[in-house]
Amino acid sequence: MAAEYTIAAVAAPVAVVALELVVLRTGLLRTARYWITVAISLAFMVPVDGWLTRPDATVVHYAEQQISGIRAPWHIPVEDYGFGLALITLTLLLWQRLRPAGEVGGRDA
Repeated sequence: MAAEYTIAAVAAPVAVVALELVVLRTGLLRTARYWITVAISLAFMVPVDGWLTRPDATVVHYAEQQISGIRAPWHIPVEDYGFGLALITLTLLLWQRLRPAGEVGGRDA
């Protein structure tokens, strides 16, 4: 049986990238500032998620049959990275798309 959480963690970023490429077309994924933002977000996500999923005092529990079982680093399920990337990217894409034209960093900047 396929792990639902794993399937969703792969589908979420794929769906967000497809939304960008087909509908939104902001060009954000081609910018350095997007990738810097992702790196900064991961720099905060890893220690927080690592603390929440640590085996000695787990705060967030996962149904093991619903995830791949791959955890890295500090016992973080790899699925969390897919959801995190999708959430960050979708938020930035919608923010970029909904900004008024002409605003600094807006669509025609």
